[in-house]
Amino acid sequence: MQKWFNHIEEHPALAVTIAIVWLLFINFLAFIWNLGNVGLIDETEPLFAEASRQMLITGDWITPFFNGETRFDKPALIYWCQAIAYAIMGVNEWAARIPSALSATAVSALGFYVVQWYFAKKDELQQTTNPTRRYLTAALASALIAINPEMIVWGRVGVSDMLLTGCIASALLCFFMGYAQNSTPGRFPNQWYIASYILMGAGILTKGPVGLVLPGFIMIIFGLYLGKFWQLWREMHPIKGICISLLVSAPWYILVTLRNGWNFINAFFGYHNVERFTEVVNGHSAPWYFYFLVVLLGFAPYSVFIPAAIARLQFWRRQQIINQERSQHLDLFACFWFLGVFVFFTIAVTKLPSYVLPLMPAAAILVALFWSDLFTGKNTERSFRISSWINVSFLSTIAVALFNIPRIVGTDPAAPELYDKIEKLGITNIGGIIWIIAAIAIASLIVTHYLRPVIAINIIAFIAFLSFVLMPALFLMDEQRQLPLRQLAETAVQERQPNEEFIMVGFKKPTVTFYSQKTVNYMKFAQEAVAHINQEAAKTNHPPSLLMLTEQKKLIEMNLPPDHYKNIATKGAYNLIRVPLQRIKQQEKQEEIDIL
Repeated sequence: MQKWFNHIEEHPALAVTIAIVWLLFINFLAFIWNLGNVGLIDETEPLFAEASRQMLITGDWITPFFNGETRFDKPALIYWCQAIAYAIMGVNEWAARIPSALSATAVSALGFYVVQWYFAKKDELQQTTNPTRRYLTAALASALIAINPEMIVWGRVGVSDMLLTGCIASALLCFFMGYAQNSTPGRFPNQWYIASYILMGAGILTKGPVGLVLPGFIMIIFGLYLGKFWQLWREMHPIKGICISLLVSAPWYILVTLRNGWNFINAFFGYHNVERFTEVVNGHSAPWYFYFLVVLLGFAPYSVFIPAAIARLQFWRRQQIINQERSQHLDLFACFWFLGVFVFFTIAVTKLPSYVLPLMPAAAILVALFWSDLFTGKNTERSFRISSWINVSFLSTIAVALFNIPRIVGTDPAAPELYDKIEKLGITNIGGIIWIIAAIAIASLIVTHYLRPVIAINIIAFIAFLSFVLMPALFLMDEQRQLPLRQLAETAVQERQPNEEFIMVGFKKPTVTFYSQKTVNYMKFAQEAVAHINQEAAKTNHPPSLLMLTEQKKLIEMNLPPDHYKNIATKGAYNLIRVPLQRIKQQEKQEEIDIL
C-alpha cells in the first residue's frame, strides 16, 4: 500500500482525480442519493420551499411570503438559492433540497483539502514523507463529515440549517488556513481571511447575526488561548473584515427594513434571534445535558471517540502547544471549534437538535486526527483501544434498541399503520443485525491488536444501515405520513370551485400549501371551524361552498349534520370534504321560520 500511495504522491493529477472520485462517492451516498424521491416533510421544510416558490413567481426577491403572509423567520439567502434551483430544475423536491446537499458536500470537500494540507506541512517540517497517512486521514475526515446522522438528515432537508453550517464551517476552515500561513501583517487580510469574512457575511444572510457571532467567538477564544489575540487582530484586520461581511449581507437587510419597517425588525431580530437565545420559543426547551445526547446520537457511531480525541491534545500543556508551528494547530483549532459551538448553544435557552450541526465537521476532524496517530506509534493506542471497547458497547446497545423498537415507540396518530409495517418488513431487525455484526468485527480487531480498520468498520456499517434501514424506513414514512396529504392537495386543486375557500382544521401541514399552490386558512380548533362556517354562511355574498381538510376526530368534534358536508376523498388519517354554505343558510332560515 505504501508503494501505491507513493505512486499517487508522484503524480498530482492522479491524486486529484482519486480525491474527486472519493468525494463524489461519499457525498452522493450521504446527500444526493434519492434526495428528491420523497415528498417534503412537515412542518418546517415546506415553509421554506413555498416561500422560495412565491419569491420566484412574484419576482419579489426582498420580502419572503408564505400563504399570503410575510415570513421573517430567516433571511433571504436560502430562499434565493432554492428559487434559483427552481428556475433551473423546476419546482420540485430536488430543487428545494439541492442547496443543503451542495452546502454539505462543500464542507466535506474543504475538510479533505485542509486535512491533507495539514499533513503535507507536517511532513515538510519533519523532513519525512508519509502519503499513506496523509491521504487516508484526509479521506477519513471527509467521510466522517458526510457519513453521520446529523449531517445526512440536514443535508437532505430544504431548510436553512445546512446552508448556515456550510457558511460557518467553511469560514472556520478558511480562517485556519489564513492563520496557518503565518503571513506578515499587511494593509489587508490575506485571501483566506477574506474568504472567511465573505462566508461569514453569507452566514448572516442565511440565519442572522449568529453567522458572524459564532465563528467570531471561536476565533477569539482560540487566539486568547494561544496568546496571539492582538497578533491575529493585526493580521485579520477585523474592522475591514466586518465591513466585507456587511457588504455581503447588509444590502438585503436595508432593503427589507425599508419595505417592512418595524414588522421585520421585531419579528426577525426580536423574536427569532434575541428571544431564541434568552427565552424558550415555541416550547423548544430542554435540560442542560440535551446536547450531550444530540452529539452522542447525531455523530453516531463515532461519537464515542470524541472524548479521547480531545484528551489527546493535552491542551493543559499550553506552552508546548504555543511553541508548535501554526500549521500544526489544526487539532487544537478543531477542539475550540467543537467546544465553542457546544457551549454557545448550551447557554442558549431555546434548544433544537439542528443548532449544534456546525460542530459536526470539527468532531470529524478531531476523530480523524486521533485515528491518524495509529500510524506514528504515539502513545494513543491504549486510549484508542478503550474507546473502541466503548464503541462495541455502544453499537450493541443500538442493536438491542432496534430489536425492541416496536415495544419502545408508541403509535403515530398521523400514520397509525406505520410502525406495524416497519415491524412486518423487519427493517429494525436488519438494523440490529448490522450493528451486532459491526460490534463483533470491532471486538475481534481489538483482541487481535489491529486497530486501524475500526473507524472504517463503523463507516461501512453506517452505510449499510443507511442503505438497508434508513432509506426503506424513509420511503415508508413518506408513504404513510406525507403521501396522503400530497394526494389530497392534488384532489383539492382538481375539485376546487371558483372563489372557494380552502381551510385546514386541527393541524397545520404546510405541504398542502406547497403542493396545492393555494392559500390555506389554518384553524386549530373544531369549534373555531364551525363558527367560521356559520359566519361565512350568514354573509349576503358568500361563495356556494368551502373545502375543508381535517382529521376524522376533528370532523366528529364539529358534529356537522350529514347534509352539511360532502366527503370528497379520504386518505390515511385525513378527510377532504366540501361544505355547501348555501344549504346551511337555507336550513338556518327554515329553522327561523319554524320557530316563528
